[in-house]
Amino acid sequence: MPLPGPLSHLDGPTLLLFGLYAGLAGAYLVAVPLALYWWMGQRWTCMGKIERTAVYGLVFLFFPGLILFAPFLNFRLQGQGESAA
Repeated sequence: MPLPGPLSHLDGPTLLLFGLYAGLAGAYLVAVPLALYWWMGQRWTCMGKIERTAVYGLVFLFFPGLILFAPFLNFRLQGQGESAA
């Protein structure tokens, strides 16, 4: 069954390559940054020096994907409620 539209003239290996590029882009821009945000949220207050350095390196490496999700996430620490001051 041929593919519709402009994809109809592409052969199997080319489509496989496009799928591989899309998968790698999805991992780089979506999957790994979300996993890294989750990891930072779970471990932020109890990380050691080496783990924190590794996380900072991953933040540098996956910065474009992290920027995509930054407006939607909140990492502020939960306070004790309203103070009576």
